[in-house]
Amino acid sequence: MIHSKKLAQLARKLQRVKTAAAREDDDACCTTSPPVADKGHCAVYTADGRRFEVPLAYLGTTVFVELLRMSQEEFGFASDGRITLPCDAAVMEYVMCLLRRNASEEVERAFLSSVVMPCQNSGCAVPTVALHHQFAAVCS
Repeated sequence: MIHSKKLAQLARKLQRVKTAAAREDDDACCTTSPPVADKGHCAVYTADGRRFEVPLAYLGTTVFVELLRMSQEEFGFASDGRITLPCDAAVMEYVMCLLRRNASEEVERAFLSSVVMPCQNSGCAVPTVALHHQFAAVCS
């Protein structure tokens, strides 16, 4: 039989370990997404932090090659291994919509010019709100 003092010591030690583990969990980035993308997909993140699983076949498209190039210019190579694209979730949803509908390379280039051209003067890489409404209307 365990002595009551020993049992109390073990209980306190267990409580300290649980408290330390809870603090570590709070400090870690909590996401509901699995850390690894499904087979045949690549996880990318938008500038506003939203996660997208992109089919590997999309990564060779004109629009993704350019988004990845822009990402490298804007963010460099992240030490945490995340690929962050220089657009927000609304733009990324539109890009995914274009690719699901097998948009031509010409359409992809037109999209890219509409995204990059308005921002060249202001130094940003994200489309304006007016473009977001345009994108939503086309892909709805």
